[in-house]
Amino acid sequence: MFEQIKHNMETIAGVAIYPILSLLIFFAFFIGLAFWVFSYKKEKIDELSQIPLDDNQQV
Repeated sequence: MFEQIKHNMETIAGVAIYPILSLLIFFAFFIGLAFWVFSYKKEKIDELSQIPLDDNQQV
């Protein structure tokens, strides 16, 4: 079954661009996520980390 899929994919013109685009999209997402995580304010992280321990929180 894999051979049939491989044969069909090899006959499509320009199919080699899809793995490259997939890698670039993943890489851009990963870099964007890393930038967002490292640029997040420490005060906000501390505030959010205390939410589960807060006894005065309304449900």
